[in-house]
Amino acid sequence: MKKLTWLAGSRSSVKSFPAGVQDDIGYALYAAQVGEMSAKAKPLHGLGGGVMEIAAQDASGTYRAVYTVSIGDSVYVIHAFQKKSKSGIATPQPEMDLGPAASQISLRSEVKKC
Repeated sequence: MKKLTWLAGSRSSVKSFPAGVQDDIGYALYAAQVGEMSAKAKPLHGLGGGVMEIAAQDASGTYRAVYTVSIGDSVYVIHAFQKKSKSGIATPQPEMDLGPAASQISLRSEVKKC
């Protein structure tokens, strides 16, 4: 089973989500750790190969977590947020911009440790 590594503020973001959403994201991350893919996970295009997005919903809205399994022996949770875009199911551009910036900095430091 792969190790789960939380980057930047992703863990505190997920902990601030409603309990049911936390459960959905937690199960999807566990599936990734054991080499499976949850039905709630899908490839996130535009950030390179191996980056996945989990989408979970409840009455208060839609929540997303972005992770990658393509580096080393860890599942890296890069970013988590509540979707507030009014443009359908698309991931909001500010979230797309923040995720890669945080991941580039944090993943470089994690890869150096390997």
